[in-house]
Amino acid sequence: MTREQFKKEFGIIGNTAEINDLVDIVMQVAKSDISVFIYGESGVGKEVIAQAIHGYSSRADKQLVTVNCGAIPEGILESELFGHKKGSFTGAIETRKGYFEIADGGTLFLDEIAEMPLTTQVKLLRVIETKEFMRLGAETVTNVDVRIIAATNKDLQREVETGRFREDLYFRLKAVTLNIPPLRKRRADIADLANYFINTFAASNKRKSPLLTNEAIKILENYTWPGNIRELKNTLETAVALNKSGVLDESIFTALYSQPEADISSRNLPVYLKRSPEEVDRELMYRALFEIKKDLIELKDLIYSRQNEIYSDYQKNPKEVIPLEELEKEAIKNALDVTRGSKRNAAKLLKISERTLYRKIKEYGLQ
Repeated sequence: MTREQFKKEFGIIGNTAEINDLVDIVMQVAKSDISVFIYGESGVGKEVIAQAIHGYSSRADKQLVTVNCGAIPEGILESELFGHKKGSFTGAIETRKGYFEIADGGTLFLDEIAEMPLTTQVKLLRVIETKEFMRLGAETVTNVDVRIIAATNKDLQREVETGRFREDLYFRLKAVTLNIPPLRKRRADIADLANYFINTFAASNKRKSPLLTNEAIKILENYTWPGNIRELKNTLETAVALNKSGVLDESIFTALYSQPEADISSRNLPVYLKRSPEEVDRELMYRALFEIKKDLIELKDLIYSRQNEIYSDYQKNPKEVIPLEELEKEAIKNALDVTRGSKRNAAKLLKISERTLYRKIKEYGLQ
C-alpha cells in the first residue's frame, strides 16, 4: 500500500512534509506489536492515528478498544480495565470482563493516559510487561495478548518530574513516540481539510456543498486554531449548517481575525452593509459563536498565567517547597473564579474531566 492509499484508507488529510513523515512512521510501526505513544495538542487527531495503526496491523481483524482515562472516575477505572468478580465490591452484582479482556488479540487505546491514577499505573505496567492480570476479587491470573497505544496532550516528562506519572511506565510506553503537529504548523493542509469537512457534512445532511472562496481560505490559513482540527471541523460545520447562499466567503470568517486593539465595547455592533436582513442575522450569529470561542480561549490564558505566576514564585524561593496539593487547590480555585463557578468550563481549562473536578472540589472543601 502506498502512502497516499494509506491516507485515503484511514482518513488522514494533508500533504505537508510533517504529515507525510508522520504517515511513513505509522506505516512502519503498525505492522509490529510494539507499544506506541502519541503526543499532540487537544484536537489534532490522535484517535485517527491510533485507528490507522490498528487498521494497518496484523490485529486489524480483532477489536480496537478505546478508553478515555480522564472520563472514568478513579474509583471504577481499575474495574473497567481489568474486570471484576461477582461480589468483589458493593454493586458488583455479576462477574464482568474488563477492557483488557475485551481487547484480547487486538489493540487497547488508552487516551488521556496522564489522567490515570498512580495506583492504576502500577497495575498497567505489570500487564504490559507480563501480559497477565487479576480481576478484582479473583484468585486466578488471566492472560491476555493486547497491543497498547497511549495518548495524551500533556508533557509526560514533566508529569514524571512532578510525581504525577510513574517513570517506569513512561519509559515503557514511549518505545515509539509519534508527535502530531498542531494545525498552525501545517497551514498548507487547511484548505484540503476545510473542503473535506464541508463535503462530508453536506453529504451526511443531504445538502449541496457550498463553495469555499479563496479569500475565505486565506482567513482560515491565517488563523492560529488553538483547538486544532476539531475546532476547524466545528467551525466549518457551523458555517455550512447556517449557510443559505451556497457560498462561504470571507465575511463569514472575519470573526477569526485577531483584533487586540479593538475596543471591547465595539464588539458585535450591527453595521449597515446593504445586505438582506437574513444575511445580517447570519453574520451576527457567526460573530456570536466565534466570540464565545475567543472568550473561552482568554479564560484558558488567564488560568495558565496564574499557574505560571505560582511556579515563578517557587523559582524565586527554591528552598520553599510548595506541596502539590496546594498548587492544585489554587489552580482549581482560580479556574472556578475565572469561569464564575462554571464547573464544566473550569474542567476544560484545567484539562481534567468534570468528575475529577467534582471530586477535587469536595476533597479540598471548595464547595
